[in-house]
Amino acid sequence: MNKCRWWLMTLLLVIPFMAQAQSPVFYQNNFPPEEFKARWQKLLDGIGNNAIAIVQGAPLTNGFNFPRQSNEFYYLCGVETPHSYLLLDGRSRKVTLLLPPRNEALERSEGRVLSAADADLAKQLTGADAVLSTEAMTNDWMGKLLGRPAPAIYALFTPAEGSAQSRYELQTANAGIAADYWDGRVSREAQFIQLLRTRFPRADVRDLTTLIDQMRSVKSPREIALIRRASQLAGMGILEAIRSTKPGLFEYQLDGAARYVYLINGSRLEGYRSITASGTANIWNAHYYRNNSQLKDGDLILMDYAPDYGYYTSDVARMWPINGKYAPVQRELLQFVLEYRNAIMKRIRPGVTAKSIMSEAATAMEEVFKRTKFSKPVYEAAARKLVTTGGGVFSHPVGLAVHDDGPYNQDVLKPGHVFSIDPQLWVPEENLYFRYEDVIVITQNGYENFTDFLPTELNDLEKLVGQGGILQKFPPVSEQELRQRKQP
Repeated sequence: MNKCRWWLMTLLLVIPFMAQAQSPVFYQNNFPPEEFKARWQKLLDGIGNNAIAIVQGAPLTNGFNFPRQSNEFYYLCGVETPHSYLLLDGRSRKVTLLLPPRNEALERSEGRVLSAADADLAKQLTGADAVLSTEAMTNDWMGKLLGRPAPAIYALFTPAEGSAQSRYELQTANAGIAADYWDGRVSREAQFIQLLRTRFPRADVRDLTTLIDQMRSVKSPREIALIRRASQLAGMGILEAIRSTKPGLFEYQLDGAARYVYLINGSRLEGYRSITASGTANIWNAHYYRNNSQLKDGDLILMDYAPDYGYYTSDVARMWPINGKYAPVQRELLQFVLEYRNAIMKRIRPGVTAKSIMSEAATAMEEVFKRTKFSKPVYEAAARKLVTTGGGVFSHPVGLAVHDDGPYNQDVLKPGHVFSIDPQLWVPEENLYFRYEDVIVITQNGYENFTDFLPTELNDLEKLVGQGGILQKFPPVSEQELRQRKQP
């Protein structure tokens, strides 16, 4: 082999290793260490000066789904490395981040993440007082850390939320597994609690959930910025779907139009599976997910969909006519839902309860009832039930999860509370279901609707239908068309 060829071969072999060695360690850039430190101080105040808290990160993904840290762990440190732990010591008020050893084989496949080998960098990025390897987290080490008498140990008793997951749905799924006679596995968090109690029987193991939920209830300005962006993308996705709507298309094609908007604007994941429902039967299933029905002239579309943007999501929904014109009954009932939504929105402000706002809105809606001529008594009954009960108008917190943790309506509304406004009207006698949904944040003087650019008036929604969207610019291609293209 001549010298020139030898150098070329050597260079080709060395370049990949040089690139790997120089590849940066990935770490989020939405939150600085100061924000995590402030959260740690609140948590340390909550557990007291004779307790420690241990938070377990998510495990390594078991397939080719997009890796995502659990919400609670990410909220406390922003670290996405699987099998990491965070330990907060109330006695010393010190925080220790425990990272697994470096996995070079995995890094060659998926890229660099923070590991125990990056201790100095991890301290700098997160603000942790110490960074250790999870290999040090033995019974002996933990025993010395706890000492005698053992302090209380706080850990999360509730399921760790991952991609497109919320607590209630996880608890339901875990209960189903536990009840399966040929399965019966305990959940990962239950296993962790069991190990703590078995290995440290003298320690009082307590639930950390309530403390973190209280913290998550009020969002920081950086969190609000991410939810705002997720909401904007959700609204733009719905607009693209409305413009693309034509009879004969399929629900999943509108789903794809919205998802396209999310992806090209930097969102890698969905906050929850798409609800793109057409026709009475599909819409009646409030969390319909099959999205495989063909769009029919005369039917409505309900789309409820939002991305996961930087670990935060939204929850936005609209209903529009497939042919661009609401039928009389559709207009009658959806217009009433809109009137109630607007009556609620006008009265939202900090320092009052959701219940008092609903009461004020109910009084204002009496004028609407006086001027509304319902075509059937059953429709008026459904409308009155909506106003009496609220129909879910003050729905649920929104943040790291679409059904987020952290109550906002147990007391007065506070700046930083983020939640869904989701009035829903049911007519069970005819399987009719109508709704609007927006996500708002309480401000010092009122509120901000993150999707105030998204049309709500029925005439405005009608005008958008079928204007031409991504599905018309790049229409679906059939197998037959592809075969024809191959022919000379």
